[in-house]
Amino acid sequence: MADYSKSLISSLIKNVKEYPRFSKEEIEKFCWMAVHEHKHGVLPSEYDIREIDEDLYLELLQEFKSDIH
Repeated sequence: MADYSKSLISSLIKNVKEYPRFSKEEIEKFCWMAVHEHKHGVLPSEYDIREIDEDLYLELLQEFKSDIH
């Protein structure tokens, strides 16, 4: 797994929490959206199939889950 800066992860966590209709029950979806936006510069469209940085997604998800507990 790649090593991402704490500032990047913190910034993405902040973005996730600021998304409209943010829900802890859908944290996987919102983390995916944040990583997509980070990589491609825009939020995904409804049927967006562009790849994301899977390692960044998993690290963000792990950090986010530990942050909310």
